[in-house]
Amino acid sequence: MRALRAAVAALAVVVALVVQVSFFPHLAWHGIVPNLCLLVVVAAALTVEAPFAMLLGFAAGLALDLAPPADHVAGRWALALTVVAFLAARVRQDQKPTALAVVGTVAASSFVATSLFALSGVVLSDPATSVSSLLEVVLVAVVWDVLLTPFVLPPLMRLFSRLSPQWATT
Repeated sequence: MRALRAAVAALAVVVALVVQVSFFPHLAWHGIVPNLCLLVVVAAALTVEAPFAMLLGFAAGLALDLAPPADHVAGRWALALTVVAFLAARVRQDQKPTALAVVGTVAASSFVATSLFALSGVVLSDPATSVSSLLEVVLVAVVWDVLLTPFVLPPLMRLFSRLSPQWATT
């Protein structure tokens, strides 16, 4: 069952990544697109054990770091999504999260991940990152991710619950 869960999680990340880098740039607002990989990680963190979600967050973040048209230092998204997986798993507390808790977790996770990614760019002197644009980027990213939450998280959380019945909270 663990191998199947890992395969399904990897497939979910690959599909999310492909849609995020190929389709969503056509819907971008000022170059900012929804982070489907973040939504996959949050769905896993709210449904399965934290170590699996953190490993998935690292893998999804690394995939985002390496997928074209990435133009930043690799590891920034990996760090951000690993931290998000840890924090989102803490929200779960082995009980079924309410719809409001799920949306709040996505909003907080999006804020934390985007802020961590942007601030790491400032610390690493990334020329594409400016302090003045950080607030707009973070705000738009949170809005995008929250808007997609009802379409992405419920089916993923059900899927992860079926694949991890001992940890299922949905």
